[in-house]
Amino acid sequence: MRIARFSVREGSPAAGSVSFGIIEGDAAQPESLVVHTLAGHPFGTPQPTGETHRLQDVRLLAPMLPSKIVAVGRNYADHAAELGNDVPPVPLTFFKPSTAVIGPSESIAYPPFSSDVQYEAELAVVIGRMCREVPLDRVPEVIFGYTCANDVTARDVQQREGQWARAKGFDTSCPLGPWIETDLDPADLAVTCTVNGELRQAGRTSQMARSVAELVAHISEAMTLLPGDVILTGTPAGVGPLAIGDEVAVSVEGIGTLANKVVKR
Repeated sequence: MRIARFSVREGSPAAGSVSFGIIEGDAAQPESLVVHTLAGHPFGTPQPTGETHRLQDVRLLAPMLPSKIVAVGRNYADHAAELGNDVPPVPLTFFKPSTAVIGPSESIAYPPFSSDVQYEAELAVVIGRMCREVPLDRVPEVIFGYTCANDVTARDVQQREGQWARAKGFDTSCPLGPWIETDLDPADLAVTCTVNGELRQAGRTSQMARSVAELVAHISEAMTLLPGDVILTGTPAGVGPLAIGDEVAVSVEGIGTLANKVVKR
């Protein structure tokens, strides 16, 4: 099931309203896609209202507004190596604030305090229920679904400041979307990134040092996860710079593509 968060475009009686919806149709034929509006949030049993829209008549938003984004660094050995690092002995975790989140087609605003902003294509996990200290074998019970993410990073700031709050937490540094896929096995999915149509990253989730289940279990040892919280699972090798005017697109097999343009702040 594909769950989206959307607003209705001008020209409809519902213009401007924000809702969750179920997307149906063939993703290879965008004109066939239809959004079925849901009543309230999508957790538990989704309740359609009976209202439908063509996907082209709505604006897709970030599929969730999480209370927190917990990200994992250096979870792909090749990516760790390209930046001169090893895979750490325990998962390296950090936060991105909720104010960093943007949706598909929204602009990444290049921060004025950096001259080396880079893309990082990632699989994102969306939590579906409040949980803490989740055993490995019960992790699937707390996952709502998966979406695409771009862990946009001011690499020069990351290296200069040592801690990553500003480098990875600036406004617009966490694009998410285009929707959440609830029926997906994350074990071996292609994760790619293109910039202006040119392939820059190509990896598979099977290359992760720690699996989705291991990451959720590890993070939930320390903190309570809430419905809608997002975990970023790391990026494969091939990260590189973005320039103002670039269009960067992250694709995850079985989900779709998240595209954003880089603009001057």
